[in-house]
Amino acid sequence: MGVDSTLGLVVVGYESEEEWEPFFDSLRRSTLSPRSVVLVDNSPESAERIDPAHWNQLQVLRLPNNPGYGSAVNAGVSVLPTEVTHVIVSNPDIRFTPDTLKNLKDGFTTFPATATTGPALENPDGSIYPSARAIPGVRIGIGHALFGNIWPTNPWTRKYLGDYRTNDRRPAGWISGAVFMADRQCFEKIGGFDERFFMFFEDVDLCHRLKKAGYRSVYIPDALARHEGGHSTRWRMAEMVKAHHTSAVLFLQTLYPHSYQAPLRMMLKIGLAVRSALQQAKYRHRENS
Repeated sequence: MGVDSTLGLVVVGYESEEEWEPFFDSLRRSTLSPRSVVLVDNSPESAERIDPAHWNQLQVLRLPNNPGYGSAVNAGVSVLPTEVTHVIVSNPDIRFTPDTLKNLKDGFTTFPATATTGPALENPDGSIYPSARAIPGVRIGIGHALFGNIWPTNPWTRKYLGDYRTNDRRPAGWISGAVFMADRQCFEKIGGFDERFFMFFEDVDLCHRLKKAGYRSVYIPDALARHEGGHSTRWRMAEMVKAHHTSAVLFLQTLYPHSYQAPLRMMLKIGLAVRSALQQAKYRHRENS
């Protein structure tokens, strides 16, 4: 295992105790690994027991008030050593393959002005999760929202989700925040994650702001990682739907900020509120039945 002192890792947990051992086990098998790891614990302080033996240089930040994913990542990045130039940001339910980190770092040389690289994310059933997507503007966003569930192959959903049939590295509108690597200078130059996003869409917003600043987000399919799934959210689906739509409204307000776009913002806000209410009702019905 090659240790890279210019590589740091920030992992954010919430009631993630069962994830730490398999997460660090996969990291130990990596052909390239970070010297410095910051574990940010957003759980209530008494809920999480973290073994310092998980990693040689492990720093634990406890944020029991749970300020959200982006805020936790920003806090973690801020305490990494100054020699760290590239940062892996990860959920604890990610399992790295041996070459994930090596290929992610190598990916910064594929295209100029690359600020973030993201791996292919394998679902537990072996399928590939669409983790490198287009920015969801009005046409793509509305088309996907209306038809994504009932007509999965519609052109708006296909445009939004992207093509995963090849192994070609390619720029993307945004890459999943579940796990990615960032050029620290670029990340800090735009202020990191927008801390107004508690969860969801913080990764979309980050990549959108990087793009506006002249940088690229690049999908690296040969950097495969496995995503075990939302361990801390899988039993709170109605709450997650509400949070997702709240963040979607916030992102669209930043995407269309001008005064003449106020009617569009209002239309989108109403549409998302209706969609959120219908989906929350569906999940609550399942929970109560």
